[in-house]
Amino acid sequence: MRAVTFTPGALLALASAALFGASTPLAKLLLGDGVDPWLLAGLLYLGSGLGLSLARLGRRLRAPAEAEAEAPLRRTDIPWLVLVVASGGVAGPLLLMLGLARTPASSAALLLNVEGLATMAIAWVAFKENVDRRLLAGAFAILAAAVLLSWQGGPTGVGLGALAIVGACVAWGLDNNLTRKLSGADPVQIAAIKGVVAGAVNLTLALAHGARLPGPSGIAAAGVVGFFGYGVSLVLFVLALRDLGTARTGAYFSTAPFIGAALSLFLFREPLTIPLAAAAVLMAGGVYLHLSERHEHEHLHEAMDHEHRHVHDDHHRHTHGPGDPPGEPHSHRHRHPPLRHKHPHYPDLHHRHGH
Repeated sequence: MRAVTFTPGALLALASAALFGASTPLAKLLLGDGVDPWLLAGLLYLGSGLGLSLARLGRRLRAPAEAEAEAPLRRTDIPWLVLVVASGGVAGPLLLMLGLARTPASSAALLLNVEGLATMAIAWVAFKENVDRRLLAGAFAILAAAVLLSWQGGPTGVGLGALAIVGACVAWGLDNNLTRKLSGADPVQIAAIKGVVAGAVNLTLALAHGARLPGPSGIAAAGVVGFFGYGVSLVLFVLALRDLGTARTGAYFSTAPFIGAALSLFLFREPLTIPLAAAAVLMAGGVYLHLSERHEHEHLHEAMDHEHRHVHDDHHRHTHGPGDPPGEPHSHRHRHPPLRHKHPHYPDLHHRHGH
């Protein structure tokens, strides 16, 4: 049996997964108070965006040098950001809330593993990211578990709630791949903009549709769940993207539903059924295959020009001009000369080469 390796990127992705996984049954709990699903999606993202905006302002006031070490979003990033907000900030949470209203929380939490599968499939097919047989085997195990959970038997087949959750996962899978285009920029800025815009859009549409706001305690609870489960989780996810690439970050993120399922069993006293247990075993096997992957070969870094937070390691041996920031880590536009070498790596910011 291969050993599991926890890289810094993997730990960030797992922490992101834990926060998001816990948010799913908590959102289900908020829906139990009669809150409209569409409205709740808006409150969750708005809590995320406003909380991160305040955190970003506090960071700039408290430690301006640390804040400036991150690369800001540029005008060329705006089209990608719009697509990220539309897919992951509007479509994804709305479909999830609709699905949660029709699906047991523990099954819904485990169904969210489809997001990792969708993320990897889109990264492999559309963005040509390397995916080996080990990752594919893990993905099929996750897919088999998702089908087992969503199948209701009889003439009803796959439930509409489960289909809505799968649709949310596909939207987030697209979102994850599009976010890779922005992963060199400040993750707090990305998540804050996404949260404010997506939250405002969902909230406005829900109110126009006739939804009513909950009381102050309900709004505050949704804001806190959104800040940690959507905002902080997304910041950690973007940081993991830098180190692991999209497919592998999505694979690590597949641990989120196990957190949600365990918390659901405790919060809602749902029974531990045979299909639920079998799905958990399949998903655990799939996640293990992802976590135990090792990728190493001789590869060529082509000349590249980009901007992101960095220190002067083996991949950053460039000179500085008079206008570049002092100290490390820092951010400025820099050029990578061609480089050929061999070491363990993932499709991070500097290893998005062909195979």
